[in-house]
Amino acid sequence: MRRLLLSNDDGVNAPGLRALYDALLPHARLRVVAPDRDRSGASNSLTLSRPLSLTALESGFHAVDGTPADCVYLGVNGVWDEMPDLVISGINHGANLGDDVLYSGTVAAAMEGRNLGMTAIAMSLAGRRHFDSAGRVAASLVGALEQLSLPPRTLLNVNVPDLPWQEIRGFRVTRLGHRGPAERPIETRDPRGRVRYWIAPVSDNADDGPDTDFAAVESGHVSITPLQTDLTRHVALEDVRDWLDALT
Repeated sequence: MRRLLLSNDDGVNAPGLRALYDALLPHARLRVVAPDRDRSGASNSLTLSRPLSLTALESGFHAVDGTPADCVYLGVNGVWDEMPDLVISGINHGANLGDDVLYSGTVAAAMEGRNLGMTAIAMSLAGRRHFDSAGRVAASLVGALEQLSLPPRTLLNVNVPDLPWQEIRGFRVTRLGHRGPAERPIETRDPRGRVRYWIAPVSDNADDGPDTDFAAVESGHVSITPLQTDLTRHVALEDVRDWLDALT
């Protein structure tokens, strides 16, 4: 039976994590290592300034006082004797579409598994209601992974519409869309009169074409986007070389 490591960024007590655990329990041996609190937006950060605490809970889950990437690092890298076969992060309450993947702790947990040599999937629900639907999607994907051959250093970013299972229209392979820039920060004051700032939400999508993850979820389809970590802008390499040659 497959050995799966589950993690998330919403915290070890999040309903999405429990829904993922319940959906996968009949299909695999599960280990759960997740942050002890909500660490949404933590991205790929690791805790390097202090040691980490790993606490076993009555639920059988393990909580870490660190980031999602910390959790997967500890879950994969030597705390237990058995290595997992697969890392699954989620189920996030809220979509991780387009540029969200750069900030998402959900995607970061999966990315850390990929960095450590594991196959990895990031699971997100575009809402907060139908975690059972996303759990069924996760179970379907895990059951079919043996038939999938991914290139090295690839992970899958999966976004599920917040719909009952019978209303989901199918699966689409997508590319990442792009969100518009964020609005200006929202100024507020604390009880002592000091100015504070909230990060504002993003504006309208800049690219949500028919082949994007945005479009798939909007139309009621599960979006599956293969991700890589090579951030090189390959089409710009020659332009930069020509620019540097002109400087010498």
